[in-house]
Amino acid sequence: MENTTSPAVANAPSTYESTMHIMMFPWLAFGHISPFVQLARKIIAVGGNSIQVTFLITKGNVPRVTTLLPSTPLISIQPLELPHVSGLSPGAESTAEVTPDGAELLKMALDMTKPHVEDILVRNRPDIVIFDFEQAWLPSLAKPLGIKTLFFSVFSAVTMTYLGAVSRQLHGSNPTIQDLMKAPAGFPASSPIQSVPAYKATDFLYLFKSFYGQPSVFNRIMKCRDDCDGSIAKTCMEMEGKYIEFYESQQGKLLLAGPVVPETPQGDLDKLWANWLAEFPEKSVVFCSFGSETFLTDEAVEELLLGLEVTGFPFLVVLNFPWEEKEEEDKEILNRKLPKGFKERVKGRGIVHCGWVQQQHILQHKSVGCFVCHAGFSSVMEGLIADCQIVMLSQKGDQFLNSVLFEKELQVGVEVERNEADGSFRRETISEAIRTVMAKDDSQSKEMRQNQKKWKEFLMNEELQDKFMVEFVKRLRDLVAARENR
Repeated sequence: MENTTSPAVANAPSTYESTMHIMMFPWLAFGHISPFVQLARKIIAVGGNSIQVTFLITKGNVPRVTTLLPSTPLISIQPLELPHVSGLSPGAESTAEVTPDGAELLKMALDMTKPHVEDILVRNRPDIVIFDFEQAWLPSLAKPLGIKTLFFSVFSAVTMTYLGAVSRQLHGSNPTIQDLMKAPAGFPASSPIQSVPAYKATDFLYLFKSFYGQPSVFNRIMKCRDDCDGSIAKTCMEMEGKYIEFYESQQGKLLLAGPVVPETPQGDLDKLWANWLAEFPEKSVVFCSFGSETFLTDEAVEELLLGLEVTGFPFLVVLNFPWEEKEEEDKEILNRKLPKGFKERVKGRGIVHCGWVQQQHILQHKSVGCFVCHAGFSSVMEGLIADCQIVMLSQKGDQFLNSVLFEKELQVGVEVERNEADGSFRRETISEAIRTVMAKDDSQSKEMRQNQKKWKEFLMNEELQDKFMVEFVKRLRDLVAARENR
């Protein structure tokens, strides 16, 4: 039986025993852990001393989560022992540390924690557990204990509805590429996403595949929604109203947490980057990053870098590589992938870096004017808040749908033109997209900048954003009160 440890406390003090206790249980990927952390921070910020949050996370992820959570007695961490699964590297407890095949083994390992999770629920008796898609078995443990469960989709509402519509079940567990190229039955007619290119639909097939005899991601999500007491999305009617309404028409009420705007980063930008960026004029630098778990092919790396080179703008590119390539040092991998003569040609105005950087700090530097990213929801919002022009080179899953939402509906960025069959792109389309958003005089750029200003003001309106979270917490309290009044 594990002992509780925490960035702030080992166990919640008795002062908070009568407060609403929320347990949060994310999937073992940083792209999932981070939204759960952000949501926890927002809940505590508006709930004051009346809410206690316990993070349920495997022991190997405790140090990282500890650094992300605020130091307060209102938040604690409950470590979870991850069982060993044959084929999974010892100590690997996040998708950033394994191959794609290893990520499927991680799911098997987390499924094996079910009896341990049940014991934790019995001992802690939270009022609500907010959980992720992988743990579709959690409601069956919580319901007999009178604990409410909420499935938190860390993706946009457009993703939840295009890929997760109930009507997708009509295709069983084996939809075709042609099935996924078309919007599901009943999808909003006013949406610009009535169909997607073949390369996007091909990527979507992963959601419906079973590995090692496990349920597919789609089947897990359907079970989550069927068995839990409600779903959560980090969005709002202003940004995704039509998709929220479609979801509710099919699958019941959706609790909206608002956009969960990233908090202002603390501390200063590392001097290495601050000094380099200071060499260039205001809003002239292109910053390019795809996150810690998105990897470009060698061909894509070459086209991206050569496209950046011909723009004439100074640029900073952050690249990461799959776990299976880690036999080599990052520097060796990078040198092998750089185009011939590239480093010499861009010396003084272009840097390619491997590893983690202070993304928000860099985006907010006065010299950075363009953000080339994978169209992750949080990444685009970070770019908008920093007043950067947005170029989207989506790589997988929700990013493919987000990019259309941001370009066609919210009109705050440009998606790089791709080959519709295989998703490949050319250096010319990279440079064209960057030059389009960096232009200041043409009508398209002016309209885009006006829209960016509008959405930045919306996202930076603290009173409005607090209102979203206050309403969300009220919905949580109503859920608990309904249980107690039965």
